[in-house]
This record gives sequence, C-alpha cells and structure tokens, in this order.
Amino acid sequence: MAWDEWDQLKAEVAAERSAAQMQLNQAAASGGGGSQKDLVVHNDQLGKLGNLAYALREGLRVDADHARQNTFDASIELFNDGLDMGSALTELHDAWSTKVGTLKEACAHISNHLDYSRAQHAEDEVQIATTMRDAEGTPMTESRIQDYWK
Repeated sequence: MAWDEWDQLKAEVAAERSAAQMQLNQAAASGGGGSQKDLVVHNDQLGKLGNLAYALREGLRVDADHARQNTFDASIELFNDGLDMGSALTELHDAWSTKVGTLKEACAHISNHLDYSRAQHAEDEVQIATTMRDAEGTPMTESRIQDYWK
C-alpha cells in the first residue's frame, strides 16, 4: 500500500465518523431572535408532571410491595423443604426489591428536580426583572419589560 493510499483511507474513515455523529437542531441562520419559541414550559405543567411522578412513586411503594412478604415466606419454606426453587425465589425476591427501589428513587428524583426547577426559575425571573436596565441605566419595571416582549 502506498503512503497516499493510507492517507486517503484515513480521510474516508474520518469523513464517515463525522457523518455518523449526532447533530443538534438549530435555529435557522436567517434572522436573530424571531417570534417562534422552541421551548415553552409553563409553571403549572411542571407542577402537574412533578405531582404525577410523586403519585407514581407512591403507587409503586404500595402496589409493588404487596406480595413481597408472601414471596419471601414461600422462598424460605421451599428452601427448608430442600427444593432449589426456594433459593431461586429468594433471588427473584431480592432482584424485584432492588429494581422497585431503583424505580422509586428515579420517580422521587424526577419529582424533586421538577420542584427545584420551578423554584429556581421563579428566582431567576425575579433576579432578571429586578436587575434589567435600559440604555440610560434606569432600572426597568416589570411593566416596561412587558412592553419589549409584545
């Protein structure tokens, strides 16, 4: 293989890799700003989603645990009777408990994160509204800020 063939193969591989990489959506190059919003989330929507995640967690806490004790008791009985199924049922019980715990933690994390996001966004809005100034350096009131958004 000649040296230029090696360089050509390397260039082809590099081109294939760059083509296969993830590309993010972007706003159109024309115009800056514009009136089209790409992400809008309302505070009440975040609250509803957080409540759904919390309700899911509480449902899992109650419903996923109703057969846990019976399963564990059955596994002990089977194991004590000399059946291998008892140890397999114990493994199933432990795996189920671990997976349910992980799912409950994920739901709690989502709920807590949405609550935090709502609170942080409200604080950020207050900070922005109280520190904005116009070209002359005069603090802008909330009503004057609204004039610019219309």
